[in-house]
Amino acid sequence: MKTGIANPFLGFCIRLLLLLWTLCVLYPLVWTVLGAVKDNAQFMQGKPWDLPQIPLLWSNYSYVWDKYHIGGYFLNSLTVTVVSTALAALLSATTAYVLARFTFRGSGLLYTIYIASMMIPMILGLIPLFFLLNDMHLINSHFGLSLVYGIGALPFGVFVLVGFFKSLPKEMEEAASMDGASHYRTFFQIMLPLARPGIVSVSIMNVLNIWNEYIMGTVFLNDPSKYTLPVGIAIMQGEMQYRTEWGPLFAALLISMVPVLLFYVLFQKQIAGGITAGAVK
Repeated sequence: MKTGIANPFLGFCIRLLLLLWTLCVLYPLVWTVLGAVKDNAQFMQGKPWDLPQIPLLWSNYSYVWDKYHIGGYFLNSLTVTVVSTALAALLSATTAYVLARFTFRGSGLLYTIYIASMMIPMILGLIPLFFLLNDMHLINSHFGLSLVYGIGALPFGVFVLVGFFKSLPKEMEEAASMDGASHYRTFFQIMLPLARPGIVSVSIMNVLNIWNEYIMGTVFLNDPSKYTLPVGIAIMQGEMQYRTEWGPLFAALLISMVPVLLFYVLFQKQIAGGITAGAVK
């Protein structure tokens, strides 16, 4: 009797908490959407929480796109994200395949080091990374920043993909070896396509993290024309707060948020399913 009463009550409490959490997440987003079509007068009147007045000020988007070069920042972020995600996927897949399929002296220790490095914040390596990139003449370079992002995502990718490669049947590799295929051909033509769900999951997580990264971009980029979106919007915010251009600032924030939101909505099943499968296997 007690169990029958407790279970519905527990389910109701869980649904209520999830509903409240959803409202807490959606409220700032809705406020940003509404603020992006307001003029400065509506913010200065002391009622920033009111609905926007008609007509809606859609020109805020074109204003920040043209005057503050949001389009250039957007393209820079897209370039860095694509290059670093591809680099991270390649390095993670090759490393995870070797650690999962080949046993050699120190392989277990090497895997432990990769996993342990996930607990070390990248911010602790800012100073040595800066001097390293400076010696390589990669400061203020999109490729240098992509290199930092790609290598920084390697431990997480190895953690997920080792489970995928261990779950694949070894008979396929043995059959390929009997047919005369080399290790490289076996990996790229057989094992890599089979591990695609894990690679997609890792790549999606990397895209979400790299697109929103701010600190590394601030440290390693000093040319305004090469700023990524988080860095450019931070600089923009510092200028706009003295001009009280809150509407355009909300428009710029929304421009940077929409690609990530759409990306997450489209691939949320792959994110949850891929990481869970990789961790369990």
